[in-house]
Amino acid sequence: MLAAAPPDPQKAGMDADRLARIPIRMRAFVDKGRISGAVTLVARHGSIAAFDAVGWQDIESKKPMKTDTIFQIMSMTKPVTAVGIMMLAEEGKLGLNDAVYKHLPEFRGQWLIESRDGNKTRNLKRPSRPITIRDLLTHTSGMPGVPPEGCKNLMSELNLTLAQSVLLYSQQPLDFEPGTRWQYSNPGIATLGRIIEVVSGQPYEQFMEQRNFKPLGMKESFYFPPEDKIGRIAMLYNLEDGRLKRAGAKALGGDPANYRKGAKYPCPECGLFSTAGDLAAFYQMMLNGGTSSGRRLLSPVSVDLMTTLHTGDLPAGHSPGMGYGLAWTIVREPLAALTYRSIGAYGHGGAFGTEGFIDPKRDMVEVMLIQRDSGGDDTERNAFWTLAASAIAQ
Repeated sequence: MLAAAPPDPQKAGMDADRLARIPIRMRAFVDKGRISGAVTLVARHGSIAAFDAVGWQDIESKKPMKTDTIFQIMSMTKPVTAVGIMMLAEEGKLGLNDAVYKHLPEFRGQWLIESRDGNKTRNLKRPSRPITIRDLLTHTSGMPGVPPEGCKNLMSELNLTLAQSVLLYSQQPLDFEPGTRWQYSNPGIATLGRIIEVVSGQPYEQFMEQRNFKPLGMKESFYFPPEDKIGRIAMLYNLEDGRLKRAGAKALGGDPANYRKGAKYPCPECGLFSTAGDLAAFYQMMLNGGTSSGRRLLSPVSVDLMTTLHTGDLPAGHSPGMGYGLAWTIVREPLAALTYRSIGAYGHGGAFGTEGFIDPKRDMVEVMLIQRDSGGDDTERNAFWTLAASAIAQ
């Protein structure tokens, strides 16, 4: 496993002194009270160059952050789910241009919102075509961004099964004609998870464990925390009035101190717990063109297809200059590259400040994990990307 080897900056073609700036800067953010702690990992040419932990896993108990601390990675889960879809496509069990209703009949006959009269009246019509799996992967389906009113507490209570949730999502009208706009859709990615269940005949989380996590040696990755892992899970905080406060029951995924006890919903869009080491193994597999330790999980064609820009000139992504592939956000223009990532680099972030990126031009993997639910911005992430890239020596 990639993270099992000790860091070797020279082998990775990186400057050790410059890499040492990363934990110093992250420690400064901890000391200023912006984050409770951070784990950062930089790998290049298949070797770990730097792997650091600073601050606190739990502020109240003064439990130090460690490199194997487990985090809620939130929307970093999305590309992991997409890899499951690609595996089934490679087996000929689904096609990326398949209409969603081919696998989930409840999506047949969806409606589209043609116009609205305030919040009370909606005029509906049939869309020009049904939504496809590709639409879900690229966030261009027209499905709403969040769960409907009928299950508005789902993301904190996780009290419905994936089948129940997606059935509710299927009955909501589309916001726009499929393929004409980009709109980040959590229900859309959840629908991909349900397709995995139906096509594979396995619960979503079981499929992901058997087909993704075990082959990659991702022993610290799961959707429902086992009892023996709870002590290593980082606590979640909000930044309020300049101070960090422990997040409560309204947080995504529920009260972080409850560790999703009793949860039913695996949340293919944001449910994964993982470590920097496990994520590095997943990202290195992508960088290797679908292989890990000599074992092939995806074909190079699938990796290339996932990481090719699919949104064209549509405004897409959460920051200027970005676009979308198949569930990966992609650096599209020089404006996005100002965070020291190459054009064509791809990755994904999460709601709690986590983010990972793969830079094929530099043969590089970067992972940064923090746990802050609100009150922050991209300051820490941007600092990390810049520090990591500026440490390249050759």
